[in-house]
Amino acid sequence: MIIAERSRDIGDFLVGRLLPFRKRRMVGPFIFIDHMGPSEMGNGKYLDIGPHPHIGLSTLTYLFEGEMMHRDSLGTVQRIRPGAVNWMTGGKGIVHSERTPDDMRGSKFRVHGYQIWVALPQNLEHSEPSFYHAAADDLPTWKSGGIDYTLVAGEAYGKKSPVPVHSPLFMLDLKCTEDADWSPEALYGEVGICIVKGSVTACGDRIEAGNLLIAKPGADCGIEIAAGSHILIFGGEPFPEERHIFWNFVSSSKEQIEKAKSDWAEDRFPKIEGETGRIPLPGV
Repeated sequence: MIIAERSRDIGDFLVGRLLPFRKRRMVGPFIFIDHMGPSEMGNGKYLDIGPHPHIGLSTLTYLFEGEMMHRDSLGTVQRIRPGAVNWMTGGKGIVHSERTPDDMRGSKFRVHGYQIWVALPQNLEHSEPSFYHAAADDLPTWKSGGIDYTLVAGEAYGKKSPVPVHSPLFMLDLKCTEDADWSPEALYGEVGICIVKGSVTACGDRIEAGNLLIAKPGADCGIEIAAGSHILIFGGEPFPEERHIFWNFVSSSKEQIEKAKSDWAEDRFPKIEGETGRIPLPGV
């Protein structure tokens, strides 16, 4: 399956949405992927995503260019730079904001990266919220067959990222210095292949940047990655239960989503110190 990015407006920012897709809601535990940019910032245009809630998931923010300031209702204030990972677990409920740092306003710069949601196992959907930051130097890296690998999250190829994931999964960043062959057979569960830059050839078809490939179970034919390409590989073991999604809420229970909607509309979620304003519940 090939899924093309679909343009979505999230306020002052346009993104390319890859998941969820009408014919494919999840890949392993990954339930939402937005490709941000590359976009030119400056002249009054900055990233300003105000306070908004999450339940039942972990957010994974991963940048290639630009910087963002994360604040949440746990009291976390964390700047994220290219190559680092912000991993926020919403559990029973958390609120956060994402903005351009104050010291970058007034200058011109580019923002490019991914916002990813990973659904929690059913037994952790009501867990206490938490936050973890991994600097770029904390992540395992290696070279093999013309490919520079970074293990962003989870476990793969006998290596483990320090990011504290909650189910068997993987996310890999691949940069190809030369034409290279790659196969998903060393991984496990469901596998998604996101083409950030360049192209791949799979089963005789050339697929360009801006597309997501979903490998069929047991696929072993592999892909050819063109030199200079940049690829994200992600996936893992799927959950046995269906996941429902509304706005920023993910749960195996429709009733829990309805409760979260009511709690946000009635301002019952925790607050972020120093933040004002809040993104309203859609349709209210």
